[in-house]
Amino acid sequence: MESRKHLAAGKKRCNSHNCAQAVVCTYCDLVGLPEQTALDIAGAFGIGMGNMEGTCGALVGAGMIVGLLSKDSTLARSRMKQIMTKFQERNGATRCKLLKGVGTGQPLRDCPDCVADASEFLEEILENNGKGPLVPCRAH
Repeated sequence: MESRKHLAAGKKRCNSHNCAQAVVCTYCDLVGLPEQTALDIAGAFGIGMGNMEGTCGALVGAGMIVGLLSKDSTLARSRMKQIMTKFQERNGATRCKLLKGVGTGQPLRDCPDCVADASEFLEEILENNGKGPLVPCRAH
């Protein structure tokens, strides 16, 4: 399968997208969401809900895609729990502030890598639930 996680991380790395936008915009074609709408929806969810206190924006973006694909809140929560658990195991935190090392001076992970991780775990969910291989992004 051709992974899109590097595309998502690149969107964050070049500062054209916040963490949530990088994930949502990379997978928006899978849910029929126009890219501009994806940018707008995810705009307030970067930087840990806009203030570093909340959940990593990359995870929030993955959750948006999971919800749109699942169309069932119980299933979506179960899938999101899987993504959050794997992310926590790999990175030691899910809150932006902790990932960035605010207050500790010890960053756990940089933003493009958080975006890549959330995307990787999202792709595992997609693959394991019959969505098949991901095709390259289409223009909207």
